[in-house]
Amino acid sequence: MYLTVHLALLQGVELFEKASVGASRLTAEVLLAHAMRCDRSYLYAHSRDELTQFAWIQYGRYLNERLQGKPTQYITHKQEFYGRNFYVDSNVLIPRPETEHLVEQSLRWLRERPSARVLDVGAGSGAIAVTLALETGMCVAGSDISFAALKVAERNRRAHNAAVYFFAADLLEAVSPFTIDLLISNPPYVPGADSANMQREVRDWEPHVALFAGETGLEIYRRLITGARQVLKPGGRLFMELGYRSLDAVREMLAAEWDDITVTSDLAGLPRVIGATRPKR
Repeated sequence: MYLTVHLALLQGVELFEKASVGASRLTAEVLLAHAMRCDRSYLYAHSRDELTQFAWIQYGRYLNERLQGKPTQYITHKQEFYGRNFYVDSNVLIPRPETEHLVEQSLRWLRERPSARVLDVGAGSGAIAVTLALETGMCVAGSDISFAALKVAERNRRAHNAAVYFFAADLLEAVSPFTIDLLISNPPYVPGADSANMQREVRDWEPHVALFAGETGLEIYRRLITGARQVLKPGGRLFMELGYRSLDAVREMLAAEWDDITVTSDLAGLPRVIGATRPKR
């Protein structure tokens, strides 16, 4: 008896359901399609086809990796963000749909400022910087402390032929004073003590340098806000993604020396993006 596409899919779903892997059927479909180098729709149009030995071996490996907690995106090396596919591996955070709110707020601000100088701090996969460059036609800069992350970002820049320049830096230490019009960041914001409560897919696989921000989760926000005062031009704008329960503390950091503080919530109603303007005075 040979193994058909349909039977292979059923086996994968059964394994994931027994292991309580979320979205069991979707995950099995994605991994089988990746093993067969085809689209998911192909699986149903050719459900009675026999799996090749190569595809079966690859599929078995992918199933085992997912059962060990490895995120699907790190297995397929693919994650969609703002309608485009980006390469990801364990050197970068997996871009989340919630981060698209950070892009939306930036695009709104940039519409009337076509000559603005833009910097994405903590660029990771480059998804934010590449997206902004492609959506606006502008040149965008992106920085990260991780050289491994910058390699991924550069790979995505080339794949999308985006006008982005990536460079290595610890936050804003390499940026000249008063040279940036728009500063954006999805910074590390998870308190170290929260690691025990995180999903194992995140805690065990995603890069800790991009996740954790000291004991309180506010340490990077504090450094970013202090540095942004030095590198933003008067009237320049700062947008940052907010972590869970960080709104009040971050807003307090901005209250004394920043103007036009705004908060944008995500589709779940949670505060997701905070924005502030460097005073012209």
